[in-house]
Amino acid sequence: MRNSIQTFMNYLHDVKKISKNTELSYERDLRKMADYFETAGITGVGELSAESLAGYIEYLKSQGKKSSTISRSIASMKAFFQYELDSKEISSDVTTLLKAPKIEKKAPVILSVEETEKLLSQPKGGTDKEIRDKAMLELLYATGIRVTELISMKLSDVDLSSDMVMVANGAGKRREIPIGKVADNALKNYIGDVRNRMMGENDEDVLFINCSGTPMSRQGFWKILKYYTRKAGIESDITPHTLRHSFAAHMVHNGADIHAVQEMMGHSDISSTQIYVKMDDSLKKEYAKAHPRR
Repeated sequence: MRNSIQTFMNYLHDVKKISKNTELSYERDLRKMADYFETAGITGVGELSAESLAGYIEYLKSQGKKSSTISRSIASMKAFFQYELDSKEISSDVTTLLKAPKIEKKAPVILSVEETEKLLSQPKGGTDKEIRDKAMLELLYATGIRVTELISMKLSDVDLSSDMVMVANGAGKRREIPIGKVADNALKNYIGDVRNRMMGENDEDVLFINCSGTPMSRQGFWKILKYYTRKAGIESDITPHTLRHSFAAHMVHNGADIHAVQEMMGHSDISSTQIYVKMDDSLKKEYAKAHPRR
């Protein structure tokens, strides 16, 4: 089974060219499935049945796994078994009866403009680390890009002469996004002497470097964001995606064209962007209904 999973992963990487995060999710889900069945002495894909897969899903539920986790696992399994069927490794798709549980969609956490300003103003010192942190936070909010896109950005992707950055997602698609003067100045302060000092003897093309001169990691940026969130006294459960949500919500609230926001965020389906329009309409209705000076 593990060899089959590895072949499938090679296909996703080499042929489908899916994003790194999606690739890691597929691999994690499928290897956990393989672990479960190996404990029962099942090592071949052809030995699995619809009943045994249903039993695995029940096992995940008994372990208290979230609906979103189970839904993702089912999606990974369906993709894998469809590949096996197409490759004629199995004669029938044993996942047809698997149904993903309903997932209650939660409204994204959005920072107010005041909270955003407070967060972004925290790295205000003159140390190399604070100058770098300021550049990362300002760029993330200025563009609404994903944290993976932020830490994957190369020095050559930044064009400060035209106030534009080029962003590549994990699937190889690229888009150009404008940045404002604040983010532009923060990047200018970082690029050059500060970045060179942090890089030391290393030779990296990646834009953001950690204190050991190697590329910034997701975990590293997460810790940086948590630190400045606490420093700003913000109690909301902020993640790197919070700044992405806040960028979109603030843009829509201030009258940005929904298609322009879609393009900047890299949404393939506009329905993903329209959630911010609905949120804005909902807030306006609540304000009109309840504010004493409406």
